[in-house]
Amino acid sequence: MKKILYVSSIFTFLIMMSFTVFDFFSSMTKVDYVDGSKTLKFTTKMNTSHISDAIKINRNTAGFEAEVKKYVNSNFDVFVNGSPKNLTFTGSQVSGETVWVYFETGGVSDINSLKIKNTILLSAFPKQINLVNIAYKGNLKTMNFQRGKEVNEVSF
Repeated sequence: MKKILYVSSIFTFLIMMSFTVFDFFSSMTKVDYVDGSKTLKFTTKMNTSHISDAIKINRNTAGFEAEVKKYVNSNFDVFVNGSPKNLTFTGSQVSGETVWVYFETGGVSDINSLKIKNTILLSAFPKQINLVNIAYKGNLKTMNFQRGKEVNEVSF
């Protein structure tokens, strides 16, 4: 009887553990090349609570979106064909548990290599993963960023 109770207890514990909530830390950036304007357009999606914790400002504060833009600017760098590019922010929005940040860089006539440094939320969350999907002239490439791998490069 004790053996059945023991096995039953372990089984119940394992079932209860399967319902435990685990927080998932990630950001997703989509990069699109617009051939007509020779522009790379970036759209970054982050969890509102996570970015709020990282920049230490309440998401309901009037300056929240400006601080998010500043944070992304200091944690995201782009190099096209080895040359650094300046990022221009075109907007942002908070939509429930998601923050969207939009930025771009112009004067990109052709891409042989694209190097990105992405440290978004890496210092705040050790298990943070940042994904970047790049669409360039019919090619799709994906980059992965995490602690210890903050810089990535792809060739076209």
